[in-house]
Amino acid sequence: MTPPASHAPGFGPFAPSLAGASVLSLMEHRPDAVDAILQSAGILAATPRAEWPQLLTGRMIALIFERPSTRTRVSFEVGITHLGGHAVVLAGRDMQMGRGETIEDTALVLSRMVDAIVLRTGPHATLEELDRHATVPVINSLSHAHHPCQALADALTLIQRFGTLRGLRVAYVGDGNNCCASLMIVGALTGMHVVAACPPGYTPDPEIVAWCNQMGTSTGGGASVTDNPQSGVEGCHAIYTDTWISMGDEQEADRRRKDLDPYRVDAALVGLARPDAIVLHCLPAHHGEEITYEVLHGPQSAVWDQAENRIYAQAALLGHILA
Repeated sequence: MTPPASHAPGFGPFAPSLAGASVLSLMEHRPDAVDAILQSAGILAATPRAEWPQLLTGRMIALIFERPSTRTRVSFEVGITHLGGHAVVLAGRDMQMGRGETIEDTALVLSRMVDAIVLRTGPHATLEELDRHATVPVINSLSHAHHPCQALADALTLIQRFGTLRGLRVAYVGDGNNCCASLMIVGALTGMHVVAACPPGYTPDPEIVAWCNQMGTSTGGGASVTDNPQSGVEGCHAIYTDTWISMGDEQEADRRRKDLDPYRVDAALVGLARPDAIVLHCLPAHHGEEITYEVLHGPQSAVWDQAENRIYAQAALLGHILA
């Protein structure tokens, strides 16, 4: 029998509050739980995958994709496999849920068959309803409101480059979307300050900004918003951006390109940050829109490490929830 995570050699401290927990956003979890996940993720990243502890032996995890996916699907499958578990991949169009079966009924059925459900969807309410009816943990692998798995990988990337998160300043430039919100939340939980440089109409949810600043009173983290990308990136440790046209925004593509054009991450903008600043992007990238090819593929880019770190962050998360 595989030992629990608290006894798994080299896995890091077990976070009891995460055992059997759902993760719809990181706002639901304590700073020490997030710290424990990140410590375990760092250990996994530094360990050859063939030597990973088999924390998920006998565990079945459903991966449901109602939206297209490259990094999320591959990173979850790879991480689950190397921890000894098995991923059951389900496309939304192939499920009865895609043909009218209720979320409640889907949750009740899958809870009898698998040990956790990972869902990539649109409305965050879909995740909340699934979690209400499921008797196994539900993990948000992307919704319109939150992207907690991406934020954990972002934080791990920053730790690898700077050794700590406490005291870092990260500028998020562009559309204050789900990735921006989750980055702010993980920053507040871990002692980072995240400033969102966004045009009017594209700023992150003010309630999330307020929550981050309240949480930051105890952690040293926080969040702020500006409409000036130049002042936003000044002196920052990292510049983060995302696509201007997310899934579901295609009807507004021309307007969004016009509004966000001054917020492109190019060499001039990067030059306003610290000399050792890194560039982050959750991908996929659109060269010449939110980021130039030269910056994305340049020496300050940590984007490819960031993408790989999805494996370690998500594997660590599942390990703490299910082991």
